[in-house]
Amino acid sequence: MNPSAADATATPAEPGAQRCGLIAIVGKPNVGKSTLLNALVGQKISITSRKAQTTRHRITGIRTIGDTQFVFVDTPGFQTRHNTALNRSLNRTVLGAVGDVDLVLFVVEAGNFTLGDARVLALLREGLPVLLVANKLDAVHRRAELAPWLKSMQARHPFAEFVPMSAKNPKDVERLFGICAKYLPQQAWWYAEDELTDRSEKFLVSETIREKLFRFTGDELPYTSTVVIDKFEEEPSPRHGRMIRVASTIVVERDSHKAMIIGEAGERLKRIGTEARTELEKALGSKVFLELWVKVRSGWADDEARVKSFGYE
Repeated sequence: MNPSAADATATPAEPGAQRCGLIAIVGKPNVGKSTLLNALVGQKISITSRKAQTTRHRITGIRTIGDTQFVFVDTPGFQTRHNTALNRSLNRTVLGAVGDVDLVLFVVEAGNFTLGDARVLALLREGLPVLLVANKLDAVHRRAELAPWLKSMQARHPFAEFVPMSAKNPKDVERLFGICAKYLPQQAWWYAEDELTDRSEKFLVSETIREKLFRFTGDELPYTSTVVIDKFEEEPSPRHGRMIRVASTIVVERDSHKAMIIGEAGERLKRIGTEARTELEKALGSKVFLELWVKVRSGWADDEARVKSFGYE
């Protein structure tokens, strides 16, 4: 921890004054950013999987505690491997998120620092308060080895504070709130106290389907696949309160990918749909009727116009 850096940035709150601010969660792919966002919000709003590039959009999570409203922004992992239209879109999302925030949570795996981490760190402008969130602390077997690593990290960047933690540990998450609060300016809240995200139900549906797609295809399916919502209709239901009817297309680049998703006798596609529908019914408090199709659109991930038409920035 660097108390002098923290004190220089934070200002004491007046009694009863509201605080509110924007906190970007950044890092290379697969360091646990979406898991951390879900833990901070207290509900799943960002999809997770072990597959790189799971998060593709700027997703806002909101949590209000006491007089402070925390507005977290989960970002895609910064992409350096392939210069496609899709990856350029993802990187624009990251750069946009860190351009105008009050605080950055730079997430790395505790004890590790790679070239991918360094490239993300280089994006952060000078003068912006940055917390080094050393995540996955539960995977570190010898905690004593963290001391020299933390010292080496301080030499790389003037971090305001170090926060070794596990996003799966509620006490660690609670401690992180206390650290973040003092960096947020005194101003009126931007959202209602009970709001959790600024994303629509339609967006949640597409992301949930995409998560199940990645979960059930693993590393077999290239990242160049996406989900498009063709129909999203809500209607009253005497039995369930409301019914949401969704028609969705999974877009892939090759016929072999399509066959992989559908599976033998359609079993894999059916499982993806069932798992997505079950999770969505719980999240939305509604009966969900879900239709899934798979279509081949060769080269879509390197077509700027098509990438934009599929909802990417």
